[in-house]
Amino acid sequence: MRGAVVPGGEPSGAEGAAGPVRVVLVDDQQLVRAGFRMVIDSQPDLTVVAEAGDGIEALRVLAHEPADVVLMDVRMPRMDGLTATARLTESPDAPRVVVLTTFDLDEYVLEAIRSGASGFLLKDAPPEEMLAAIRTVHRGDAVIAPSSTRRLLEHLVTALPEASADGGDASPEHAALATLTDREREVLVLMARGRSNTEIAADLFVAEATVKTHVGRVLSKLGARDRVQAVVVAYETGLVRPGA
Repeated sequence: MRGAVVPGGEPSGAEGAAGPVRVVLVDDQQLVRAGFRMVIDSQPDLTVVAEAGDGIEALRVLAHEPADVVLMDVRMPRMDGLTATARLTESPDAPRVVVLTTFDLDEYVLEAIRSGASGFLLKDAPPEEMLAAIRTVHRGDAVIAPSSTRRLLEHLVTALPEASADGGDASPEHAALATLTDREREVLVLMARGRSNTEIAADLFVAEATVKTHVGRVLSKLGARDRVQAVVVAYETGLVRPGA
């Protein structure tokens, strides 16, 4: 297993106090689900509460099974992961969705993020990166990894003409970007480069609380669910260039 788009860290005290993070696995391959379950259930702060073999089953399960994070495969019978993710994230209290993918599913991955997914996880990622991704997404403040995430996003933006900056300045993304202040644009660029709030504060010589305020305003103005979606906008509009 190799590379993930969201790094993690140790489980926070808040997570421990609230009980383990509830995870639902959605993949049409039973052996894949069994492997994920074994890894996740080995952690005291994580637990798999349900499994599903396709999008229809996932929506049915999640309608009555509270969950914090969903690991969602893309290609599945009956209903694919993109459709399931879009329907699931329509709810304001929906669980965070991490899309399981490979590099050869470019168009699906970017569409999943547009549909409300909070991140990517390559299906051959090391177990520790899968666990880190779950914890990070659950915290809601996912930091974009400076290496694997940038590499994947640059690959996606290069491969997809509709995700480039060639669409002109009339797109909704460009219009939203124009509402950002100069400092908010600086913060967005640093987010796209993989900086955490602490690192952005050091780069800009401001307090971390100030950075959090800027990040919140960036997400609000861009209509982004989280940092991952904001960074996709930065790439799509050309604010951040592949390889830069």
